[in-house]
Amino acid sequence: MTPDISSRALAAARDAASAAADIIRHYWQRGVVTELKPDATPVTVADREAEQAIRDILRTALPQASIYGEEFGLEGERGGLMWLVDPLDGTKSFVRRTPFFSTQIALMDGDELVLGVSSAPIYGETMWASAGEGAWMDGERVQVADITAMSDASISTGNIKTLTGDARWDALGALIRDSNRIRGYGDFCHYHLLARGSLDLVIESDVNILDIAALAVIVREAGGVFTDIEGAPLTLDTRSVLAGSPSIHAQALSRLRLSKNPEQP
Repeated sequence: MTPDISSRALAAARDAASAAADIIRHYWQRGVVTELKPDATPVTVADREAEQAIRDILRTALPQASIYGEEFGLEGERGGLMWLVDPLDGTKSFVRRTPFFSTQIALMDGDELVLGVSSAPIYGETMWASAGEGAWMDGERVQVADITAMSDASISTGNIKTLTGDARWDALGALIRDSNRIRGYGDFCHYHLLARGSLDLVIESDVNILDIAALAVIVREAGGVFTDIEGAPLTLDTRSVLAGSPSIHAQALSRLRLSKNPEQP
């Protein structure tokens, strides 16, 4: 992707997130009726209108890119340039009047995530990043903390239901015991905190790539490491997260791997 396309894409993603924020604020103030999708997850008019506004802006700015969105699926073909869009990640929080929801917009170039915008309009933060250009929050560059000892680390967990039945559950407990403190910020919030140096490790076992793609770019550009819980690179099929400052991520990954495969040398 050329610098010109990258710059144009980032500007479009930020504009699209801003347009979505206006729609989300409107419905946040007046309230919405909640419907259930076939998979029993909630959806509202705010989700759908926000995604349509995002698509309109992205399509105009980068017509050669396909768009894969939470509410309206895939427009175009996989491969090449492809936008990944979750217009309102955290709909359950939105309908319960909890401000932990966001708009997530990422761009993939082939198999590589190259750009991300994370907008949390009610919480009051917007972060963005593009490959090689650093991570930013409201115009200020952000960086993960330089924490190297687990005893000094702050850990946050999000969706971890699947992990409770996994061989690594006890290893997670040991990580928590050895850490400085444990929190459960969830959603966009703990990734924003990680990227700006306010915590050191995030663990989730039940996510969708649309929830985390933009956040992965942001954390990486802030100097962090962002993989799935096995340490593998993210793909469209990724369902888990292990993200952290480099040293803490490496220690956590080693301990989680050992707990799953105790006979490893």
